[in-house]
Amino acid sequence: MIPQSSKPLRRTAIIFVALFALSACNVLTRLSEVGDGPKVSEIANPIKRPQYRPVSMPMPAPQEISNKANSLWRPGARAFFRDQRANEVGDILTVKLSISDSAALDNKTTRERDDKEDGDLSNLFGLEGEYTKLLPQAIAAATTVSLGTKHETTGDGDIARSETITVSLAAIVTQILPNGNLVVFGRQEIKVNAELREVMVTGVIRPEDVDYTNAISHEKIAEMRVAYGGRGTLSDLQQPRYGTQLIDIIFPF
Repeated sequence: MIPQSSKPLRRTAIIFVALFALSACNVLTRLSEVGDGPKVSEIANPIKRPQYRPVSMPMPAPQEISNKANSLWRPGARAFFRDQRANEVGDILTVKLSISDSAALDNKTTRERDDKEDGDLSNLFGLEGEYTKLLPQAIAAATTVSLGTKHETTGDGDIARSETITVSLAAIVTQILPNGNLVVFGRQEIKVNAELREVMVTGVIRPEDVDYTNAISHEKIAEMRVAYGGRGTLSDLQQPRYGTQLIDIIFPF
């Protein structure tokens, strides 16, 4: 049997061992990259990624596309002989990201409240005299109950945000939804010296929104998710150490 007093120490030890193991894995990875920088990941099937999940969305009733008799044109086709736009799983198309977003928010809140309430106990079935006998110095009939509260709150908030991303990358069709919409996923890695920059985009598009150059702009992508970041020497210097991050999370003051 483990003594009750030693259980918190045991939990703390387990937490520190787990953190040390995670830190050791990161240290070994960084040591293997000394002199070369981060390694570019290998090309892999997007649907084999551990985080991959098929998209499930509300769908209308399926409709069959009927071909027009005695017509050289196919419904939705933009080329005379063949539609070059992506429309099947595994097809590639170009995603154009041109995001320029900025916001400035300034909030200020001031609140002050002062409450006071007094109550006397002059007559209570004659018991007021008994209370005076028990507590002769603490009971005053005129101010038997006296409550007071005071609150004061002042808050200031200022947010300035600006993001600009302009990049074009190739994406692959990973899924065709029942209504004909396409799920696309694209990722691009660029390694410059010892810094690896990565951009990832995924979302749902309509085949009709793909232009004749087999490209689509970001504002036509539904449920779009864009991740842009990097890892390497500069990224490591721009973030606090794991110990500092841990203290910021668990330290209550």
